[in-house]
Amino acid sequence: MAMHRNELVEQIAAKTGTSGTDVNAVLTALFEVFETSLAAGEKITIPGWLGIERTTRAARTGRNPGTGETIQIPSGHTVKLTAGSKLKAAATRK
Repeated sequence: MAMHRNELVEQIAAKTGTSGTDVNAVLTALFEVFETSLAAGEKITIPGWLGIERTTRAARTGRNPGTGETIQIPSGHTVKLTAGSKLKAAATRK
């Protein structure tokens, strides 16, 4: 089961007594801050909940699964998410 953005917005709006439009605007702004911070190489930490950082993936040799041909995969960036203690505890509850 997955929660979609509109369900998340509805639940936050209900818990805070805020309109769904306002909650949606806050989520949009939050993700824009994540995007610009990660692009600048900054780590984002929400103590107890979440850590997000950009990591560098080294260049490597891969294999084309269709032809079996060896290919060079260039270096690049990826995102690493780390769960905080509160998030880990929530995940272990039944």
